[in-house]
Amino acid sequence: MNAVIKQMFSKMKFIDIGANLTDPMFQGVYNGSSKHQPDLPNVLERSWAAGLQKIIVTCGSVSDCEPASHIVKADEKLFMTVGCHPTRCGEFEPDPEGYYLRLCKQIEDNRPKVVAIGECGLDYDRLNFCEKEIQKKYFEKQLNLANKYELPLFLHCRNAHEDFFEILKRNQEKIPKRGVVHTFDGSLEDASKLIELGFYIGINGCSLKADDNLKTVAQLPDNRIMLETDAPWCEIRPSHAGSKYVQTKFPSVKKKEKWEEGLLIAGRCEPAMIVQVLEVLSGVKNKPRESLAEMYYNNTEKVFFPKEK
Repeated sequence: MNAVIKQMFSKMKFIDIGANLTDPMFQGVYNGSSKHQPDLPNVLERSWAAGLQKIIVTCGSVSDCEPASHIVKADEKLFMTVGCHPTRCGEFEPDPEGYYLRLCKQIEDNRPKVVAIGECGLDYDRLNFCEKEIQKKYFEKQLNLANKYELPLFLHCRNAHEDFFEILKRNQEKIPKRGVVHTFDGSLEDASKLIELGFYIGINGCSLKADDNLKTVAQLPDNRIMLETDAPWCEIRPSHAGSKYVQTKFPSVKKKEKWEEGLLIAGRCEPAMIVQVLEVLSGVKNKPRESLAEMYYNNTEKVFFPKEK
């Protein structure tokens, strides 16, 4: 099947800016229960066949960094972020400076594989995991990492745009490399303010659920868009507004227990599915896939993989 995939996408190149490859699903474990053998190598083979040139593995806490580093060091096309997700910022509280220094150590131990600080930001949809003031405090603290290591940001914002934007604007001198707001699902006004501040907008399946989402992404400037999957999450489901533009279908099994080496698992997103995100953007913008793919690829290279001068 990989040869077929390669033939389908041979003219396009992609970089997935956000894939959670440390997730237990890629070890065959779902909700604590083993359903099939570990298959990350198969997932990566399909990714490379589908035109992925690089994948950035997302870390959401210090504890994610070690397993991520093992994954990315095994392949020259894999990279990683280092940071603390807003819903996990309570991990700072017992020893704020100690936790910060542990993040620093992960960056220093894994350079040049670390290409961004994150995933960090604000999430007011899930305050049951971490209250606002703690999120804001440690989001701002992590901006010091971007300054110290001269790295761009990989950002998360849910229902918190006003505070999120205020913190970024107030600290903009600390973040000259700017970065990307991933899994964007906000308004055009929100996106425009972030773009004006110098940030890029990351689009995946969760950015394309509703008609309002499609209207927003259709108006985003192409020179400020990056593509991602957020695998194993954020697949484009048949119920999503964007699904009508999806052309590429991957052979899959419906049940995890029926895993087969060459097939995807229904309900588990993979980096290879990034082409479907592109197809939705191509559909809503009424522009050729190939030209958009090249633009989004170049945007990502510029921010996370700048050429040496």
